[in-house]
Amino acid sequence: MALFTKEEALHYHAAWRAGKLEVVPIKPCRNQKDLSLAYSPGVAEACLAIKDNPALARTYTNRGNLVGVVSNGTAVLGLGNIGPLAGKPVMEGKGVLFKIFADIDVYDINLNAKTPEQVIETVKCLAPTFGAINLEDIKAPECFEIEARLIEALDIPVFHDDQHGTAIISGAGILNAVEISGKRIEDLKVVVSGAGAAAIACSKFYVSLGVDPANIAMFDSKGHINTARTDLHPSKAQFAQKKPFASLGEALRGADVFLGLSTKGLVTQDMVKSMAPHPIIFAMANPDPEITYDDAKAARPDVIMGTGRSDFPNQVNNVSGFPFIFRGTLDVGATAINDTMKLAAAKALAALAREPVPTEVLDMYGEKALSFGMDYVIPKALDFRMLEWEAPAVAKAAMETGVASWDIDLTGYATDLRQRLDASHKRIETYLTSYGLDF
Repeated sequence: MALFTKEEALHYHAAWRAGKLEVVPIKPCRNQKDLSLAYSPGVAEACLAIKDNPALARTYTNRGNLVGVVSNGTAVLGLGNIGPLAGKPVMEGKGVLFKIFADIDVYDINLNAKTPEQVIETVKCLAPTFGAINLEDIKAPECFEIEARLIEALDIPVFHDDQHGTAIISGAGILNAVEISGKRIEDLKVVVSGAGAAAIACSKFYVSLGVDPANIAMFDSKGHINTARTDLHPSKAQFAQKKPFASLGEALRGADVFLGLSTKGLVTQDMVKSMAPHPIIFAMANPDPEITYDDAKAARPDVIMGTGRSDFPNQVNNVSGFPFIFRGTLDVGATAINDTMKLAAAKALAALAREPVPTEVLDMYGEKALSFGMDYVIPKALDFRMLEWEAPAVAKAAMETGVASWDIDLTGYATDLRQRLDASHKRIETYLTSYGLDF
């Protein structure tokens, strides 16, 4: 059942003020002295300090807490290539989530750029503004080149969330699902429907968790990816298998895991019945999965089932990752988000799912109880504790792998994060209340 009507959604975005974000000053400007400090001539002191020591940009500007959400609108989730202007509401929404979940500020950058070269050069020019770049909704395979070249060119983190966010969250679910099902991760036979950015990133991440790449059967719109095909981009060719499968159904016979990042209705109950004992299904086509939760459970009561939806158990939602990954990254001035940091985020998220769930989280979802098991392998997307678990894990990994610009004391870091977020929420509440709105 839909939680809102089309009219409600449009009113939410159009109600005064239009959109979802506003730039608000955080320093006073009430008199001549304030004006002189904020702009001319006082601003020159900050400019000259940064000229002499560029690292001071994090001290005298908002750069250290500012992420650029960059998109050309070529692969907007569930909507496809709708362009940068139509994709802007999504990027503003990403900014809202960064702020609400991790007190990170965002400028959304929507580029009328159709080639990788245009995106790359534009972001390189914009880089002095930001502490990190979140690439968003850029189609494959261009997104792979764009991310790789920007990572190489810039000294700030560049992270394509459509790839790595989905991989990290679903990877956390895999870690817990194999324990619950009694499987060994190195023995898993995985079938992937979809060969876009998220599917390829998830598959690569599962390999880093211990899955044998030879056991990953990937399907694109033309069928199984195998070595006999001559039409494969290198991003797909790395998962080409020698033995071809004639169909998705054939590949699913005896498979342990199904990962769906394609389109609704591709998986039948008979296919699910043919899978190995205690199958793991993450059907994440948006908004309707490759097979519904109810159909999968009816076919196999022993299935561990997840979707991208909030109205069923085990929601795989990127909001469980990116705000907290960037929070830990920014707080140590990391120059990159490396594989070790991604693994740390997934393991922290998996570990949190084993903890008792607070009453506040249960109330948000109308649940009386939640406990680690088949219908709870990933923490709920609104679980406020993720900030205190993931950000420290990511910061620690950054420091240990040498990409942090400075070290922080992790002893009280989680408590400090909670206090900072609470203070941010109070500021937002005060601001919205002044307009007669509820937070």
